[in-house]
Amino acid sequence: MIGKNITRNLTFWVLLSILLGVIVGHFFPALALHAVLDEKINYNFLGTEISIGKSLSEFLSGVFISLVKLFIHPIIFLTISLGIVNMGNLKKVGRVGGKALLYFEVVTTLALIIGLGISYLLTPGEGVIRTDVAGGDITKFTQKAAAFSWLIFLKENFTIQVLGFSLFFGTFLNVVRGKARMIAGMQQAEHWVFWGLKKVMYLAPLGALGGMAYTIGKFGIHSLLPLAKLMVSVYATMGIFIFVVLAVIMRSCGERITTFLNYIKEELLIVLGTSSSEAALPSLMKKLERMGCSKSVVGLVVPAGYSFNLDGTSIYLSMATLFLAQVYGIQLNFEQLLTIIGVLMVTSKGAAGVTGSGFVVLASTLSALQVIPLEGLALLLGVDRFMSEARAITNFIGNGVATIWLAKHEGEFHQPEA
Repeated sequence: MIGKNITRNLTFWVLLSILLGVIVGHFFPALALHAVLDEKINYNFLGTEISIGKSLSEFLSGVFISLVKLFIHPIIFLTISLGIVNMGNLKKVGRVGGKALLYFEVVTTLALIIGLGISYLLTPGEGVIRTDVAGGDITKFTQKAAAFSWLIFLKENFTIQVLGFSLFFGTFLNVVRGKARMIAGMQQAEHWVFWGLKKVMYLAPLGALGGMAYTIGKFGIHSLLPLAKLMVSVYATMGIFIFVVLAVIMRSCGERITTFLNYIKEELLIVLGTSSSEAALPSLMKKLERMGCSKSVVGLVVPAGYSFNLDGTSIYLSMATLFLAQVYGIQLNFEQLLTIIGVLMVTSKGAAGVTGSGFVVLASTLSALQVIPLEGLALLLGVDRFMSEARAITNFIGNGVATIWLAKHEGEFHQPEA
């Protein structure tokens, strides 16, 4: 009986796939990197960036993530629009939205400060010999950083555009006559969208297998050694942020972080295996509703947090900046540290909407400081994929905690019936 229950559990298959991906990538890298397409496929479908790699492992991971991405924008539109209608009071919508943005800014700024503080104490960049680290081509990242502007960001970031249109449409539905039929149609569409997503999630083990096999097969475990201290520092900092900062926030509203993590363990494994928070974002929204958060708060906070509440990215960017300063032996004064925080408070908010997000934002930050060589980015390319899992998981957990906190403080949290 126990065996049957385990084999029907998606968490079991995702975890098994991650372990299998590590084995395949390490012992059979040729298999993981075997080409199944002549070239990588990149295209834009209704504002959704689709990318499927040519190797076997990239192909498996890319297909799964691309399929999930197709659901992101419809879910954002439907949940936000219906969430505003369900609130019924536009003043309440503005209050919840304002609280959410204030929460995002305070917590991500705290994440930046924690990242800088721990990097300053642990000094992960000291003793790193640049010639021992495999470099890479950073031209595309520096070019995008130089061309970055908020106007381009808003123009090219389809997620932000959908978010804005959804807010407008939800407000429109509150005042238009004969809205009942439109709302009923949207609720039916939402039901089918989530039904389709549930079926796609059965492919999660293949996505996790491909993502992990590609990472290990291409870069190899040996490539981690020169930058092991940085990786340990980043993971430790993310752990401290989750189990101290986010735990305190959860306790302030009568919940426990460990209970919440256990509740979303299936989604966390999917994020770990695919290195993408997008892969489990819609599933997180459904679980938060099931947990007790109102549909309206979930519909507003989670999509907005996807772009503006990037706790893990904020920690990584601040630590990577100080790491490079230490590698090059550059002593940053207090004023320069404040500048790093100030710049990242702005640039990190665009990280979710830019291809190669972490490196583009990091390049923008280094350009603004003008004291750390941009060439230092090449040192991070080889291990970025290994640290992206920590970023994605921390971002993911942070958005869940933000939603619970806001739902509790708005009286929009109702204990589910037993």
